[in-house]
Amino acid sequence: MPKVIVGMSGGVDSSTAAYLLKEQGYDIEGLSFILWETRQSKNFTACCSLQAIEEAAKTAAHLGIPHSAVDVRDDFLEKVIEPFIDSYTKGMTPNPCILCNKYIKFPYLIKEAEKRGAEFIATGHYARVEQEGPEHQSIRGSKFLKKGIDSKKDQSYFLYVLKQEELKRILFPLGNYKKEDVRKLANELKLPAAQRPESQEICFIEGRNYFGLIDKINPDSSGPIMDMGGKILGKHKGIYHYTIGQRKGLGISSKEPLYVVKIDAEKNIVYAGSQEHAKIKEFEVSGLNWLIPIHPVRDESLNGVHRFTVKVRSMMKPEPAAIHLSENSDTVKVIFDEPQWATAPGQSAVFYDEDIVIGGGVIEKVELQEAINA
Repeated sequence: MPKVIVGMSGGVDSSTAAYLLKEQGYDIEGLSFILWETRQSKNFTACCSLQAIEEAAKTAAHLGIPHSAVDVRDDFLEKVIEPFIDSYTKGMTPNPCILCNKYIKFPYLIKEAEKRGAEFIATGHYARVEQEGPEHQSIRGSKFLKKGIDSKKDQSYFLYVLKQEELKRILFPLGNYKKEDVRKLANELKLPAAQRPESQEICFIEGRNYFGLIDKINPDSSGPIMDMGGKILGKHKGIYHYTIGQRKGLGISSKEPLYVVKIDAEKNIVYAGSQEHAKIKEFEVSGLNWLIPIHPVRDESLNGVHRFTVKVRSMMKPEPAAIHLSENSDTVKVIFDEPQWATAPGQSAVFYDEDIVIGGGVIEKVELQEAINA
């Protein structure tokens, strides 16, 4: 059977994925990444910690497969941590997990597979890679990235940055499983990771303490909080302390609930408004990655306007929208059928055709439904 390099974080998902592939007869080798500080500290922990790598090694020994770790700290700092900090200081809402998948996890898994003579790579993501269906005859030979069957755990949103050449070498053994069944199986097998709690944090920052990290770089970056008419309501602690849709922590007394509706990094202003003000219908997306060419799967007589469902956060339900292509296809404008909550620059917008990921990109500009008169 072919050799597979399995990315192992030390958690229950990647551990179970390695077991399932071994049971299918593949020649399995586990690989972990040293991403940041290898020992737990005040700000850095989780999947890049020494403890997590040790747990991955224990699981590999339990399964009887080889395991090693690769140091990618320099690239992780340059391509994930620094862009993450830069985006937050510009008033955006970045997703470092997507950056990691794009620049670190999958490229390095492919690189190590080449070095070690492996045909495939695998991770514990809840997603599926399948051959084309009969409705897509014009793109035969492509692979489809699909949602995992567990709608509560589906992670296809984080994977839109993959390329066709990567999809052809990726195995996602958990795509047809529900999380509860994976946890149950891990317990039955007595895997070392079976009781490890679900990770809810960004891997290099404990307790979502972005602010402590960024405050060291940008001390005294306070400025005004204004309403939609330009009236000063209060003072913010630095724009990176706020995200679109945020209600708590504004420090403003008001008869009606106020939410962050816009962050103007150039003027260092946070704008607050009503719940309706925080709902967005239109926005622009750049940095596009098309997993499936959209022209063959949609009627070109639509003059560059295509219909998909769109997610702007991993856990939201995909909502119907019109996708307007630009002439050079470098950007698209997305217009939701109905306004959606707290769409923010820096988030990724991912396009779906039912359960198939068509592509996605990064939100650059949003159109407020009501103009700010500052």
